[in-house]
Amino acid sequence: MAPWAVVTPSATEDPDAPWWRSAVFYQIYPRSFADSDGDGVGDLGGVRARLGYLDMLGVDALWICPVMRSPMADGGYDISDPRDIDPLFGDLATLDELIAEAHERGIRVTMDLVPNHTSDRHRWFAAALAGAPDGPERARYIFRDGRGPGGDEPPNNWPSIFGGPAWTRVTEPDGTPGQWYLHLFAREQPDLNWDNPEVLADFERTMRFWLDRGVDGFRIDVAHGMAKPPGLPDLDHVHTRMLLHDDSDPRFNNPGVHEIHRRLRKVLDEYPDAVSIGEVWVDDNTRFGEYVRPDELHLAFNFRLAEAAFEATEIRAAVDNSVAAVTWAGATPTWTLSNHDIEREVTRYGGGAIGRDRARAMILLELALPGAVFVYNGSELGLPNVDDLPDEVLQDPVWERSGHTERGRDGCRVPIPWEGDEPPFGFTTAARSWLPIPPRWADRTVERQLERPDSTLALYRRAIELRGARPEFAGAGLEWADAPAECVAFRRAGGLVCVLNAAADPIPLPPGEVLLASAPLVGGRLPANAAAWLVRADDTA
Repeated sequence: MAPWAVVTPSATEDPDAPWWRSAVFYQIYPRSFADSDGDGVGDLGGVRARLGYLDMLGVDALWICPVMRSPMADGGYDISDPRDIDPLFGDLATLDELIAEAHERGIRVTMDLVPNHTSDRHRWFAAALAGAPDGPERARYIFRDGRGPGGDEPPNNWPSIFGGPAWTRVTEPDGTPGQWYLHLFAREQPDLNWDNPEVLADFERTMRFWLDRGVDGFRIDVAHGMAKPPGLPDLDHVHTRMLLHDDSDPRFNNPGVHEIHRRLRKVLDEYPDAVSIGEVWVDDNTRFGEYVRPDELHLAFNFRLAEAAFEATEIRAAVDNSVAAVTWAGATPTWTLSNHDIEREVTRYGGGAIGRDRARAMILLELALPGAVFVYNGSELGLPNVDDLPDEVLQDPVWERSGHTERGRDGCRVPIPWEGDEPPFGFTTAARSWLPIPPRWADRTVERQLERPDSTLALYRRAIELRGARPEFAGAGLEWADAPAECVAFRRAGGLVCVLNAAADPIPLPPGEVLLASAPLVGGRLPANAAAWLVRADDTA
């Protein structure tokens, strides 16, 4: 390997930094984690029953996707009562017990909040439908008169992220065709009007409700939404693809959103250890960094690493971009490879053994980076997407809204296989789970992987343990190093060296003690599609 060449200055990590700056968060999609009541759907009781597993894995915090009351038109992201638990997942007492036990184990608990929209079953929206077009009930949402003769055309050309128009026309109380309401997502998810002070006040109440129960913070859904542009202008080009970096899209990233986050941050500051994590799909690094200024969000998801192919220049560019996006604001980078909206990394990296090996390599790279790390449930088992789900079981609104042309996100939401030799693998006592678990996952269960020291689960456990215990992971910066073609190498300020081989052949490693490798070395060399952590000899002397 070529001599190490510093290209990025390192920084000293603040020993008094808040807990979330270097935390490993574990994302739980509740429907798919563990079922405690035998209805085939995961719930909070299931999460509580598996806290021992999460403790063993070594994670610092949980991010639990929405469990509030919801008709489940979009997997719980359509909330009808933001201050109660949906019976599908349990009740408030169950959540209180989960939080208490997690805290006893040293695991913090964060929850999903959805500020951009409510369910169409929310009491506010019911009042809006029953109210007058110019009444205060509709002012909580975004209602507009239609265009064209008789107002028969939508107010503008905005599409829904899930397909079709972003507007639905209502029938007025007198039975006549009436106004249209905006829904950037499904029609069951009407957008709130954040210019209305009632909306802000109610959301602040919701935050305090959960924080007072012991929740340690929130992941903020569509954190670059909420604020809409004056006049709601037409789009120059119409697209519906989800999770898109497009700073010209007037539906998102309007300047008014930052004042909203400042107001929300004031609530969080009343709870000194609480954290806010924004879902922010913004391309420009300066505009991205604005979301994590000292008086706005604590953290914001940057998805560049999840979008990068398993190719050295793309991986390095993603890391550089993610660091640059927050450094100017004095904020902390975040890293993730997958979530409930993104194709699983094993599948993205090629599937099969190659995809599994590359995913193992990438988790070592991710955990070696400075900042907060987010692991999606099942990644630690090396689960792939399930792209052959029967049509009749698909539940993602993308499937229906696209006229059955796009299968949606269900393939990355298949439940966790825990134990046994056949579905549903201990996920539920019911005959089947809400999405079927493929029989071919028999060798990927938690039970099987705990028996194998070379399993992906064992790799995650060891990597998370080392990350939390070794001083070499200290420091907020990293240094890039020269490396063979199609390889990535960097050094942390504390002395850790991470090398990833995206080339076709094994490569020599730099001098030093190998702490961990994602695959066995071949004659002292790092094989293709693998990564390793080292401590250089001059750092241990």
